[in-house]
Amino acid sequence: MRDSFPLKSMACATAAACLPLLGPQVPAAAKADAPLRYVALGDSYTSAPHISRARPGSPVSCRRSERNYPGRIARRLRVRSFTDMSCSGAALRHLTARQGVNPPQFSALRANTTLVTLTMGGNDIGFNRWKTCALLSLIDSKGAPCRKKLRRGGADPFARAFARTGPRFGAALRRIHERSPLAEVYVLGYPRLVPPTGGGCYPRVPLARGDVGMMRNVHRRLNAMLARQARANGAVFVDMSEPGHDMCQRDERKRWVEPFFPTRRAAPLHPNAGGAAAMARAVVRAVRRPVDV
Repeated sequence: MRDSFPLKSMACATAAACLPLLGPQVPAAAKADAPLRYVALGDSYTSAPHISRARPGSPVSCRRSERNYPGRIARRLRVRSFTDMSCSGAALRHLTARQGVNPPQFSALRANTTLVTLTMGGNDIGFNRWKTCALLSLIDSKGAPCRKKLRRGGADPFARAFARTGPRFGAALRRIHERSPLAEVYVLGYPRLVPPTGGGCYPRVPLARGDVGMMRNVHRRLNAMLARQARANGAVFVDMSEPGHDMCQRDERKRWVEPFFPTRRAAPLHPNAGGAAAMARAVVRAVRRPVDV
């Protein structure tokens, strides 16, 4: 499953740019002057573990930080109501099913919800494999030990997951519109993990030189799938793959994702406070409110 087109050609810069795609799903009531009732859905890239103190009242296992990107959006847009349902480890099934003590994330959606953000899909396509790749790099840092292990038999180890996840993600977006017909929905892509070219930055990011390209390709395919499903199902895709903010970035002020051994408050391979702020800024711009996050 290969995507040969650039993400920027698929991403809508603003909600208005996507209105022809929304058709009758978004009635006239969903205007900028309507009160914002905001629900945040997502996985650990939304909950942003450890970047700040946990959100009061949230499940401990969700590791939901108070300063994650939904929290920043809610403050800057001064929303009428705000519910953050994000949870570390969440997959698409947890939108409609409990995740431990965390209720189904869709349970927060209401008929009068006007703003929804969603970052999800990484756990469904197998992001947790990168930990295995890091261990394998210790025995062959200049080769491609992880790619060899995962491609044993010649098959693309991610193909089945992508084929399954794309339609499920699209179906989830349609259900959001059904439950919250007034809502404008923003799908945030995943920030880059590695630079767009080159062999990485071993040992700072313990990924074998030959495996860096696989991580880069999976990230591109994931964001392309999210963008495609967003456009096909009445949502706005927010592209967060701007170069220069990956795990190899030495300047902590520019780095959005912490490496395997973080130097800022964050979970490994997850957004730090700078990344959460950048994601919030991107959504605020897309909602077209002149607010500096």
